[in-house]
Amino acid sequence: MSNANVTNYLAEQKKSSNKELADEWTQIEELYNEKLWNELTIKLDTFVKHSALQNEEALLALYHNFIASFETKINPYGLVEILTVVISFISDKKEAIAFLEKLKDKVKVCDQAVWMCKVLQGQIHLEHLNQLDETKKIIEDLKDILEEAGNVTPVHGKYYMLAANYYRLVGQHSDYYRCGLQFLGCSIDTYPKDQWAQQAFCLGLAALLGEGIYNIGELLAHPILESLNGTDNEWLVELLRAFNSGDIVKFEQMKPKWSAIADLAAQEVKLRQKISLLCLMEMTFKRPANKRTITFDEIAREAKLPIKEVEILIMKALAQGLVKGAIDEVAGVVNMTWVQPRVLDRKQVAGMASTLDTWMASITSMEKLIESRASEILTN
Repeated sequence: MSNANVTNYLAEQKKSSNKELADEWTQIEELYNEKLWNELTIKLDTFVKHSALQNEEALLALYHNFIASFETKINPYGLVEILTVVISFISDKKEAIAFLEKLKDKVKVCDQAVWMCKVLQGQIHLEHLNQLDETKKIIEDLKDILEEAGNVTPVHGKYYMLAANYYRLVGQHSDYYRCGLQFLGCSIDTYPKDQWAQQAFCLGLAALLGEGIYNIGELLAHPILESLNGTDNEWLVELLRAFNSGDIVKFEQMKPKWSAIADLAAQEVKLRQKISLLCLMEMTFKRPANKRTITFDEIAREAKLPIKEVEILIMKALAQGLVKGAIDEVAGVVNMTWVQPRVLDRKQVAGMASTLDTWMASITSMEKLIESRASEILTN
C-alpha cells in the first residue's frame, strides 16, 4: 500500500463532522507520520473501540486502508489485540476464521500473538459456527503449551474461558470446574462484576456434579461466591459448605432446594455417594494421626448408611485415592493412615489448629518425661 493512499484515507477521515473523531484522526496521523509505532499501537487499541467505528465497514476500511500499511512494524501481540475488535464485527464468520489464519502467519515471530489468534478462532468455532470438533482441537493443541509457558500470559485467561465454555456446553462438569477456576485465577480483576453470579452458580453446580471433584474448598474460599448473597441461588453456597464438611444431615435437609434444579435432582444417587465419601474424608481428617481407627458403626452413623454398605464406601474411597488405610473386616474397623489434602475452610483450619495443639502438648509431655528420666537412662 502506497503512502499516498494512506495520506488520502487519513485526509478523508479528518473531514468527519464529529469533532471528537476528527481530533482523534489528527493525533493518529501525527503518530503515523512520526513513525511512533508503539504510541500508535496504544492509541489504536483504544480508538478501534470508538462508538462511531463499531461496524464492519468502518473497521475493515481502517484495517485495509491504514493498519495494513504498517502491521509488520508494530508489536505483534498489540496488533492482534487491535484486530480482535475488527474481527468481532466481520459478519461472515468463516471469513473471520480465514482472516485470523492469515494473521497467524504475520505474527508468527511472537508465540503469544499466535496463541491469541488460535483462541479467537476457537471462540468463533464455538459461539458462532457450533463447530465443537474444531474448538476441541484448538483447546487440546494449546493445553500443554500454555501449561508449560512458565508464567501466566494475557492469553491464559482467555484460553481458560474458551475451554470452560466448551466443557460446559458438552457437559464435562469436572473439566469445566477446573478450567473455570483457572480462568478466575488469571482474570478475576478484569471479569465483569455483573457476570459473577452466573459464573458462581455454574461453578457451584459443576463442583457438585463433577466426577472426581472432592476439593470444593478452593471455590468456597473464592470471593466470586459472595456474588450469590441476596440472590435466589444463595442456598448453593450453604450446600457447597455441607459437601465440603461431609454434612449429610444438612444435605438431606436442603433437598427441597437442590432438587428443584433438574441437573441435581437427576443425579441424586451420585450426589449421595459423593457426600458420603466426603463425610469419610472429614471423619479421617478430624482425628489425630494416632487415633485413626474408625469403626464401621461410627461410619454408618455419620454417613447415614446401612452397616452392610460401609465397607463398599471405604473401598471406593481407597480406590479413588481419597484416603489410605487398611480394612479389618473381623474387627469391623478401618485403620486410616492418610487423607487427601484439600483447601480448608475456616472451621477446618480451626480444627487442624486444635489437633496441632494436642500434638505439641504430647511432644512437650514426652520431652519432660525424657528429661526427668535422663539420668536413670544414662546410668543404665
